[in-house]
Amino acid sequence: QVQLVESGGGLVQAGGSLRLSCAASGSILSINVMGWYRQPPGKQSEMVAVISSGGVTNYADSVKGRFTISRDSAERTVYLQMNSLIPEDTAVYSCHANVRSGKYPWGNSDYWGQGTHVTVSS
Repeated sequence: QVQLVESGGGLVQAGGSLRLSCAASGSILSINVMGWYRQPPGKQSEMVAVISSGGVTNYADSVKGRFTISRDSAERTVYLQMNSLIPEDTAVYSCHANVRSGKYPWGNSDYWGQGTHVTVSS
């Protein structure tokens, strides 16, 4: 079983910064891709940023130039550095990982964290 645990959310003023962390643990052979998704109140979920095992990144247009996604050297923790935050960034941010399992059932599986709240005040 694989678990993703997010941390770093909170309330911040517009223009401020937060860094989200997501730590993966469990029966993991490798992680193919990790990323962050968010769901603002009353709106649909959207991809924020993703990073592959090869370090290739992709960002939503709305966060380009403000957010940076990265992995640690062990590729078990992903970070989202959020700068120049605006009220539109207010959402529940969830970590996602596509994991190559280290035990039965073998194969690649998707896992989601419980989410962490980010609130940006004007």
